Amino acid sequence: MSTRPPLLFALHGTEDYAARVARHMGLELAEHEERLFEDGEHKTRALTTVEARSVIVFHALYGDDERSVNDKLCRLLFFCGAVKDAGARNVQVVVPYLCYARKERRTQYQDPIITRYVAALFEACQVDRLTTLEVHNVAAFDNAFRIPTRHIECAELFAEHFAPLADETELVAVSPDAGGAKRVESFRRALERRTGRTVTSAYMEKYRSNDIVTGGMLVGDVRQRTAVIVDDLISTGGTLLRAAQACRNAGAREVHAAAAHGLFTGGPEVLENPALDGLVITDTVSPFRLDPALVARRLTILDSSTMVAAALAAEYG
Repeated sequence: MSTRPPLLFALHGTEDYAARVARHMGLELAEHEERLFEDGEHKTRALTTVEARSVIVFHALYGDDERSVNDKLCRLLFFCGAVKDAGARNVQVVVPYLCYARKERRTQYQDPIITRYVAALFEACQVDRLTTLEVHNVAAFDNAFRIPTRHIECAELFAEHFAPLADETELVAVSPDAGGAKRVESFRRALERRTGRTVTSAYMEKYRSNDIVTGGMLVGDVRQRTAVIVDDLISTGGTLLRAAQACRNAGAREVHAAAAHGLFTGGPEVLENPALDGLVITDTVSPFRLDPALVARRLTILDSSTMVAAALAAEYG
């Protein structure tokens, strides 16, 4: 078995994130080339020799102003296939944000299960392992892939951030829907370990049909406590704001929220809403849809690269 460290590649748009992971691991990013042809086709190849080497490829799979989510996914798959064809011993993909993770089950007649199809694409391109952060449904993620996967939770990262609030008030961990109860339970336990104090939990009733959300009951006691709502991602922010307002109406002293991935497809409304005292995300998705001044004033962004580096270092160390 080779004792050489893995080669780390970062495709366009994920260079800053991957460079931070590499620094934590005491490594540098390997060189590669990305070319765009006149007809919209593209080619990406490694400029560092990959033969008999372990390769880690970073790419966050969210659409932005430059490239769609499908474009990023296609480029990542082709690059993984290329380095495997060039003789790489194994290829691991690190996707801080995994696309299509929310479409993991059928909710209507003849619905697609796109998470499973994405998994099949990675397997077809000979990816040996996939690592990602805070997917929508961990069980569905595990079941979709036939290759080894690693799911990194953000519970400890959020607990470290919110633990100081326990010095001033009792805390309650809140899920914005019943489906996120396990995620919130992990956060609640991490918060108790950090603070040495009891942390209770609550969750919101929520039903969705054809993008129409109903249900408004808050289950759990938040009165005179600081509520921390935890979710996997913020898209329009509607689910989070429903939960925040319910906590306010139920007498919460303060209401904070945390989500691993900040997509903010609904614009700045969630940040500007007075129902929230604070909003925290990680750096898996750049908040490019928001005004930088608003981001600086109202949004806290936590660095998740240390967690990723620790997981990879444990594997390759």
